[in-house]
Amino acid sequence: MGDLGFVGLDDDVNDSVVITGYKAARTKPLTSAKKQANKLIASVRADCEHAFAHLKNWRILAKLRLSPRYAATLLRALLVLTRTKVTP
Repeated sequence: MGDLGFVGLDDDVNDSVVITGYKAARTKPLTSAKKQANKLIASVRADCEHAFAHLKNWRILAKLRLSPRYAATLLRALLVLTRTKVTP
């Protein structure tokens, strides 16, 4: 998921690298369906951005001294844990 700065990377429908929203032109406003699609994409992106904000706040990524392979695995686990709610 990407913001509107990544428009152009999602041109290939069969092999989409980045999913972005729709941009309105000055003379062509967005339709209600495109606005709704933008809201859906933004809600999915918000979860990821909040999780990365937690990791940055904890300064975990600055202290990380692992090989990239293990760092990616650890990062995925930490992102899952930040989004998991603990119920008593």
